[in-house]
Amino acid sequence: MAETEYVQEPLAGFDPGAGGIDPALPLYATTFVVVDLETTGGAPDGGGITEIGAVKVRGGEELGVLATLVNPGVPIPPFITVLTGITQAMLVPAPPIEQVLPSFLEFITDAVLVAHNAPYDVGFLKAACAKHGYRWPNPRVLDTAALARRVLTRDEVPNRKLGTLATYFRTATQPTHRALDDAKATVDVLHGLIARLAGHRVDTVGDAIEFARAVSPTQRRKRHLAEGLPKAPGVYIFRAADDRPLYVGTSGDIATRVRSYFTAAEKRARISEMLAAAERVEAVQCAHSLEAEVRELRLIGAHAPPYNRRSKFPERMLWLKLTDGPYPRLSVVRSISPGDAAYLGPFSSRRAAELAAAGFHDAVPLRQCTHRLSLRTVTPACALAELGRCPAPCEHRITPEEYDARAAAPFRTATASDPRPVVDALLARIEALSGAQRYEEAAVARSRLTAVLRATVRMQRLTALTGIAELAAARPAARGGWELALVRHGRLAGAGVSPPGVHPRPTIAAIRATAETVLPGHGPVPCASAEETERILSWLERPETRLVEMSSGWASPVAGAARFRDLLRKAESAASHQSSTERP
Repeated sequence: MAETEYVQEPLAGFDPGAGGIDPALPLYATTFVVVDLETTGGAPDGGGITEIGAVKVRGGEELGVLATLVNPGVPIPPFITVLTGITQAMLVPAPPIEQVLPSFLEFITDAVLVAHNAPYDVGFLKAACAKHGYRWPNPRVLDTAALARRVLTRDEVPNRKLGTLATYFRTATQPTHRALDDAKATVDVLHGLIARLAGHRVDTVGDAIEFARAVSPTQRRKRHLAEGLPKAPGVYIFRAADDRPLYVGTSGDIATRVRSYFTAAEKRARISEMLAAAERVEAVQCAHSLEAEVRELRLIGAHAPPYNRRSKFPERMLWLKLTDGPYPRLSVVRSISPGDAAYLGPFSSRRAAELAAAGFHDAVPLRQCTHRLSLRTVTPACALAELGRCPAPCEHRITPEEYDARAAAPFRTATASDPRPVVDALLARIEALSGAQRYEEAAVARSRLTAVLRATVRMQRLTALTGIAELAAARPAARGGWELALVRHGRLAGAGVSPPGVHPRPTIAAIRATAETVLPGHGPVPCASAEETERILSWLERPETRLVEMSSGWASPVAGAARFRDLLRKAESAASHQSSTERP
């Protein structure tokens, strides 16, 4: 390999953090394979390798050596011969790369691959595997050149070339532009760099790989915040100096997830700002992923951390309600009361609620004016009556009974059970507009149909679960036993994990004895946020989840909105396709 310092961006598919080696493995217990290639020069294209040298080491002890010349199948440029001393005559009897790869891939099994300017060597090896049909094992890769840039200063070494580092660390073997000699020199350089890592509190292979990558000074300075956290599912909270929560997250492995915030993979500007303000990380260990997700939602809702973008204000729900009175209309409200009988929601935004309302206005003759109508006094009609879009109850052109049957009853039916009359009316409108080549108006009608279906399907799903006073469910745990959840009126009241080989009933009984008391309420989400209940629904609907006990049946209307899920998916897909084609 040329002595000039090679700097290259990671190649496509090059992932220094992949592989089967546990990133928490101490450096002294890690098996490294230090590799060096000699090539004909140029870009990796599946060939061009003239020599491979690899040394396997662990704990400072040499475990094995692999070295071979490789016939590249092409003439060697003269300047390569001058640089390396490898001639065409030396390579003629050498095996081609496709015969060398099986031995090399076996040699690097269960090891961390080390190279100086690793993207160059790994790029050639990956290209050769791809060309000749071998699966690249995607090992974890440590780049000694990148590591030297982080560990050594310009006052210590003028550059990070292998020859310069070999002189600095006084390696037993000096680089000679031959693969095995360069690999042996890189081994000594690696050991010298590892010795320097102790002062940076880097003692595992995962930390070393990340330390070699480009991280910000803030990430490097705050890395100690990730120490001592549990490798278990739960919630983590970044807290400021005054103990206020800055950011709340969840993970199946708290320690690993929090460490990722201090790696080069984390590039979000707001997270960098958050790390600068963070002083400690608090971990809340949970029984399983569902409990962690629910606790995260509740903590975000309670504290509204400034660096969380989603789920911050669960109380900001909107509803589409049918008002009281002889000629009811639709109204967007912030809450519903026990006396409200006909409503739809919750909606996360006013725009979504108004879009669903427009869908109902297209399908049924609900009045849209906001006047308070009287059965005795006549009010002048608006333009909608003249256009035939309103039956003009303001002028008493329709009786309250007929208005209820034609306008109000379809809304009640659609929200509580069967939305077919509304859906059929909207589909007929879309078809009529399309037939008249009024495609933009048809698209608007389709978006209104989508809003109506999305809201009715969602509310009926939520209502079906929140109507159950208590439900116990189990899901197989990854390490044996069962993940258990106790749900009351759509709220997670208790969670736990039964030990492997033990019947889960005693654990369920213990969870029930200590579970949160949840009283029934009004509406589809009376006791929890809609997002929490939907997370629980998603967990319950997984194929591997088992329903253990229920206080009452779990059922949805036979002719309910769920039967229009396929239509909803098609409408959403059509809208997404239209949006992508219209985007410049």
